[in-house]
Amino acid sequence: MSDRAALLKGIRVWLALFVVCLVLSGVTAFPLVHELRWTEELLRALSVPERLPGAMEWIERVRRGLDSADADYPFLLYGTDWLAFAHLVIAVAFYGPYRDPVRNVWVVEFAMIACAGIVPLALICGPIRGIPLWWSVIDMSFGVIGVVPLYIVRRKILRLAEIGPNPWTAPAV
Repeated sequence: MSDRAALLKGIRVWLALFVVCLVLSGVTAFPLVHELRWTEELLRALSVPERLPGAMEWIERVRRGLDSADADYPFLLYGTDWLAFAHLVIAVAFYGPYRDPVRNVWVVEFAMIACAGIVPLALICGPIRGIPLWWSVIDMSFGVIGVVPLYIVRRKILRLAEIGPNPWTAPAV
């Protein structure tokens, strides 16, 4: 396998992993009410309330809030539907780097900036919305963890660009 083919394969594997995680993150935002009920039941079955009472109280509070919103103000949950949709739309954008990584490296760089933006968002909006700091740290971890495969992909794309253009593709118009 040539250097170009190995780099391209590595880029595509990392991008596929990132897209799968992005899609899963988005899809799970649709059924929040049911997911939180299942999560609470699972945590109770695992005796989490005895081990981590603060975490369990938070889960219960969020579940009650979602139940109330679902029963009395279901239109509020439409915001999480849009959040889910945004994840899916962003995932589609990665078709560009998958197809032509060098030309579309900007998509990867944009996503890296978005991952970095999670940290100030959680630090600013978390306290305003009454989110416990430990939960904001979990939220921030998505940006920190998400940037890792993107950084790897960007490095591989830059190495691919150094090798030169792919002789089998048509030049950009």
